[in-house]
Amino acid sequence: MTNSLKEHIANLIGNPITKITSLSGGDISQTYCIYSPSNRLFCKVNQKASAHTMFKAEKAGLEAISQTNTIKAPKVLFCGQYESVAYLIMEFVESKSPSLSEMESLGHQLAALHKTQVENYFGWLQDNFIGNLPQSNKSHPSWISFYTHERLLPQLKSARDFGYLDFEEIPSEENLLKTCQSLFPEINSSLLHGDLWSGNYLISKSGKPYLIDPAVYFGHYEVDLAMTRLFGGFHETFYDAHAEHFSKVPQQNERDDIYQLYYLLVHLNLFGRSYYAPVKKLLKRYFTS
Repeated sequence: MTNSLKEHIANLIGNPITKITSLSGGDISQTYCIYSPSNRLFCKVNQKASAHTMFKAEKAGLEAISQTNTIKAPKVLFCGQYESVAYLIMEFVESKSPSLSEMESLGHQLAALHKTQVENYFGWLQDNFIGNLPQSNKSHPSWISFYTHERLLPQLKSARDFGYLDFEEIPSEENLLKTCQSLFPEINSSLLHGDLWSGNYLISKSGKPYLIDPAVYFGHYEVDLAMTRLFGGFHETFYDAHAEHFSKVPQQNERDDIYQLYYLLVHLNLFGRSYYAPVKKLLKRYFTS
């Protein structure tokens, strides 16, 4: 972080900066803990052309989660741009390893978030980002239409444009809709975190769950759960707690596959061909006649 940016941030927070330490875990942006005489703050910076737009979308998502009063999200203090650098400054949440009871609380509170519902509306007020990839949130009255047109098709097109998938490997729109129609029951629209892997929640030192780095929209709550299972899964106490609030519907494993396909396509487009094999496996299993 440059001295001039430090000075700009010090003026914003109205306090001198006594120390800045680099934090790990930021694949997309650089992350820091900013120390002042009165407190600590968390800061992200990014110089990509889309970074300010990305941070504004993240701010909107965190605020939307907070406003439900179901589960905590860090309070955003400042979002702006200084010269060529975009920044997002929020409260610093000191975290710890979760206990089983805290994972249970996370499950209950996420379910409460998912109970934030609207009828016949799938999408969001604005587009946002998944990682640093654009995520279209154009609204649809049908979940099947939304998931096909705003999730799978854009990532499949990007994978083809990047050269990760050949044209003949990409299912037709008709085939995508047909498979989704066969697997998706009548869906109630829920507010989703949108990118819920193990790095996107915190348990504070006081034991309270927080959600971070959201990619929010209204969709099927099972999408969040499918993402939690993609890279090893959370503890069973989390799933048991969440399940107390929703009735089990058949073919959940198959829906998990289709929902995880979106995230695997995102990883393919972000990180390259190491994600080709699992993408290809799911495309072959569900979309090959």
